[in-house]
Amino acid sequence: VIDVVEPDEMFVDVCRKYFPDNAKGLDDPRVTIYNQDGLRALRTRHGEYDLIINDATDPFGHTAGLFTKEFYGLCYKALKDDGIMVYQHGSPFYDEDEGACQSMHKKAYRVFPICRVYQAHIPTYPSGHWLFGFASKKYHPLRDLDDTRWNMRGITTKYYTTMLHKGAFYIPAYVEELLKSVEE
Repeated sequence: VIDVVEPDEMFVDVCRKYFPDNAKGLDDPRVTIYNQDGLRALRTRHGEYDLIINDATDPFGHTAGLFTKEFYGLCYKALKDDGIMVYQHGSPFYDEDEGACQSMHKKAYRVFPICRVYQAHIPTYPSGHWLFGFASKKYHPLRDLDDTRWNMRGITTKYYTTMLHKGAFYIPAYVEELLKSVEE
């Protein structure tokens, strides 16, 4: 079962019309779409989710609420005991964006016992260097990765490998320093 929370109903309609290959999963009977604010959607959820993916665009404007300590706390409550939250973390590349990266990490770090940042190189994003957050009540993204088990599944992907998974969590020194400064 997948719950999709998207406050803009027109956005979903546009995706169905102009990106049908990407949006076809929205019509799967296991998917429920909630056209409401993410904060409101999570307030009544307790211990229900295995995974929460927050793909909100930016920590300002109409999505600012999805980058607050309250939101991360609601995600924590909505997750099962072994649940994981991943979220868009922005880019630390430009000086003016460093504060937003620190703020997001600080909030998640104070809510979740395990909070790590990983990176991907996405040429269409500003600077091409983008960060994502991993937060969990139980699992560490490196220590708990069972790469042998994953690789035995024989799943062929175009991007993901267990080596890439491990490497994504090894971030540049300047990013490590930026994040560690808010952990103390």
